[in-house]
Formats: sequence, structure tokens, C-alpha cells
Amino acid sequence: MEVLEAEEWRARAEAHRRRIEVWAEPHLARRARGEAHPIEDFLFTYYGHRPARLRRWHPGAGVLLKGARDVGRGYLDTPEGATLDTATLMSRRGPSVEWIMRLLAATASRPGYFGCFGLHEWAMVYKATEVRHDSWPLRLSGEEIAQVVEERGVRCGHFDAFRFFTPEARPLNALWPTRERQPELEQPGCLHANMDLYKHSYKLSPLVPSELVADCFELAREIRTLDMRASPYDLTALGHRAIRIETSEGRAEYAAEQRGFAERARPLRRRLLDACERLLAAGRLS
Repeated sequence: MEVLEAEEWRARAEAHRRRIEVWAEPHLARRARGEAHPIEDFLFTYYGHRPARLRRWHPGAGVLLKGARDVGRGYLDTPEGATLDTATLMSRRGPSVEWIMRLLAATASRPGYFGCFGLHEWAMVYKATEVRHDSWPLRLSGEEIAQVVEERGVRCGHFDAFRFFTPEARPLNALWPTRERQPELEQPGCLHANMDLYKHSYKLSPLVPSELVADCFELAREIRTLDMRASPYDLTALGHRAIRIETSEGRAEYAAEQRGFAERARPLRRRLLDACERLLAAGRLS
């Protein structure tokens, strides 16, 4: 059991709260005004982790908060302080932790693919009568978007991207992802697989430290920016220069950025995988 003195854990909790406020407060202000931002709001609207839950700091499993009392649901009070009731949490979360571990391990075991060029976003508007981000213009006509998709082809193995493809675009995909095939198809070059490290981290919370959740959120936020810069949407009004993947120069730029994010995601995936392995091993020993 790691012991955190009161001064240390309170400082970590406050630092985490301040870090999250930088991202959460603008989103909440926009929501109050009825405004939407296709990049900055994505992690709060697509993923199901509310800002209030993201703000709350947890030390993770196996940590005693010295002097803490009545921390909240999921914690046990001891004479020395409070600690997570890991056994009870794992009795409910065990299958989920195991599924996440298998997915992370399978993804990490294979090489990254860097030839998709972000065409999943194009497949979501291919021959569409309505688009998801209808407040923002497309920078190409429908005919031009269709030409790019048909000429380049699509090779997307991520189910949660594929499920938003238009019906006309789905048969053009080289793969047919399903939820069941996730461990078989996900690979570490995929932007969405790397954004999903945030989803895995908050689903493991409070069993993992909140600093890890925030690290995954920060990476996902930056990846989302690349995702939309390479899309057919014109976001210059938001200060984002398009990566024109319809050109060879744009494809090279996208692949270089994608490789950089894959390298940054690698240690986060490892930290999550290590946490899952420790939690499951502790459960087997108890």
C-alpha cells in the first residue's frame, strides 16, 4: 500500500482540478450559450465522461490517503486514512478490466498502419444529404469528396468510426469492423484507437490515477484536431489550416503527424495495460 501524506495528495488533487478546468470551463461556457465547437467539444459530447467526473481526482488502487475521511463512494475509511475499496470495485469491474486489457495488448502487439490518410471522415459525408457538423462548411463539393473517396479507397478498421460511414461508403471500405472484431483489427497507428485510450482510462477510473486519465484526455484532444484538419470541413474560421489529404503533400503531412501520435500513445497504452495487469493479478491473489 502506497501512503500519500495529506499535503501531497491535496496538492495533486488541486493540480488535477486546475489542469482539467482549462479544458472543461470553455466547453461548459459554450454549452450555456448554445454554441458548439467541432474539435474542442468532441471529447465531452462523444465520450460519456462528464466534466464533473473528469475534474475529480483519484489516486488509483493501492494508495492510502493519509488523514482523509468520508472521501466518497467506493472508498473505505481506515484509522490511518481512506483508500479505494478495490476488492468491491473489481468484483463488479473485473470483466471490463479484462476486456480492456485484451484489447490494449492486441493493439500494442501489431505494427501501426499509416496509409489510411484520415479518409474515415470523408466516408462519413460521402454522398450524404446531411452532415454531422452542419454549422461548418465543407471545403469541397459533394462531387469532389466522392471522387477522392472513390479514387483513394478507404481502409478503416475502427468500428466506432466505421459505424458513422454513410450507407453508400460502407461497401467501399476494405475492412468490415464490428465490435466483436475490435481486438482483431485495431492497430496502434489508428487515430481513433489512440483517442480511445481516454475512454479506456476513464472506464478504469477510479482504479487508475486521475493524472493518467488527464494525460489520455490531452492526447485525444490533440488527435481530434488532426482528425478534423484532415477532414473535408473548412475550419479556417476557427484558426485551423486544412491538411489537404487529397494531395500527395497533404497525405505525407498527415502520415507524419499520425506517426508522431502513435509514438506518444505507446507509453500511455503501456501504462493502462500495466494497470489492468496489476488489478487482475491482485484479484487472483486475494
